[in-house]
Amino acid sequence: MNAAAAGPATYPFVKGHGAGNDFLVLPDPDGRFRLSATEVAALCDRRTGIGADGLLRAVRCDATLEADGLAAEAEWFMDYRNADGSPGQMCGNGIRVLARYLVHAGHCPPGALRLATRAGPRTVHVPHDKAGLDGPVTVDMGRPRLSGLADVVVSVGANAWPALQVDMGNPHAVVFVDDLADPGDLVSPPVVTPADAYPEGVTVEFVVRRTPFDLALRVHERGVGETRACGTGACAAVAALPAGPATGSYTVDMPGGRLRISVLADGAMRLTGPAVIVAQGTVSL
Repeated sequence: MNAAAAGPATYPFVKGHGAGNDFLVLPDPDGRFRLSATEVAALCDRRTGIGADGLLRAVRCDATLEADGLAAEAEWFMDYRNADGSPGQMCGNGIRVLARYLVHAGHCPPGALRLATRAGPRTVHVPHDKAGLDGPVTVDMGRPRLSGLADVVVSVGANAWPALQVDMGNPHAVVFVDDLADPGDLVSPPVVTPADAYPEGVTVEFVVRRTPFDLALRVHERGVGETRACGTGACAAVAALPAGPATGSYTVDMPGGRLRISVLADGAMRLTGPAVIVAQGTVSL
């Protein structure tokens, strides 16, 4: 980690998760640190680092050029990085964990927090919680955008399925399958064609619709691999339902737990799920 100014030999971190999708939160309110992709990947490594699906640098909007123009709308910026160090535009579980941290650390009061992301500002609702460490948190995800691109296909081994492109601030390819075991172990990224459909990579959801308002899914996240849950992916799965989602409340079950999606009358979505702080400490730089 390269400090813009002389910094301490160790740096504080917080570990949290949303439905098993885990993150490192690095407080950097004054924007003193620039994290390289290699450094992020080293911290997220589960054998030689702390281990996480991604890293959230908590920096004030007026302290980073990436949030240029957003300081009037939000105080804090979510500098989200995937486990491989690549930047991410939006993360539904991550932003809830970041909001939980900001309230727990005393940077923000409970209630509605306006946070900036590379996909734009989002409002997160953190309830009053005596412990401040767990319980459900809700984020306004906005309206999904479905692409008109036809003939997108996702392949795993000898199996192939048609996919629907959904933009939740980050790119998704949603596949409906008969059984969540169909895509196999998901160790390798699924192959998505045509190759130019997602020039910056894509997160792929494999979805089973159990009832009209109850889904289950597995997800392979770009820059990470298979994760226990994905908040934007859960929203993308609901958005991709045949004939479109009806207004109402949906449950989405993933290996790490359950998320709830509320579809509003204007098509916007709200995502609710756990945001749990599990550890804090310091890491040597």
